[in-house]
Amino acid sequence: MHARAGQISLDRAWLLRALLVLQSPRAVFSALRDDSEDGAQARQEPLLAITWLAGIAGVLVTPVARTLLDDPARDGLIVAVWAFIGGGIYAAAGYWLLGALLYGAARALGGQGSYRRARHVVGFAAAPVALSLLTVWPIGIAVFGGDLFRSGGSDSGNGGSVFGWAALGFVAWAVLLLAIGIRAVHGWTWPRSLATLVIAAAGLAALAGLAEAWTRLLH
Repeated sequence: MHARAGQISLDRAWLLRALLVLQSPRAVFSALRDDSEDGAQARQEPLLAITWLAGIAGVLVTPVARTLLDDPARDGLIVAVWAFIGGGIYAAAGYWLLGALLYGAARALGGQGSYRRARHVVGFAAAPVALSLLTVWPIGIAVFGGDLFRSGGSDSGNGGSVFGWAALGFVAWAVLLLAIGIRAVHGWTWPRSLATLVIAAAGLAALAGLAEAWTRLLH
């Protein structure tokens, strides 16, 4: 009974931390030093919510999303279903891949944390991108409507640029949180933490370059 009550309390604590990561990120990331099975289990639901919402926000800014309504047979419901499923795929890919890159970069600089903990740092750092889905996108849809998902719509002017920069600002916020997370979980200096982030980013860029080169070869 005691164990069950303790797990429920831990679950609630991590649900609260999922919200606090935007306000007090260092405290939340420091709590990730607890890499026990109970702690990791308690984080699963908030991590799933954050990463899935971030994945949806990510998939909505792809070139494919910008042309979904070019076909008159498609409507808003199709866009929503596509974004939900595609967002889940994006979330899973980003969570595991970025987690692996961060883990490898940290290990290269002497980090002792687990791959699971690296994934969790990535997951909580994605909170600003998840927030953009609940703030920037509703405003964008209210202003531009379906043109956000249509080639040459009203969002192609200055207003669309403002919308794009706003979304990019949330991504920059997420990168900042990732740097804070690296420093907090490892207890490192800023130079070492930023070096880890740079190495992970270089790995991601290299993979993106390989993917692009492979795509060109296929065509």
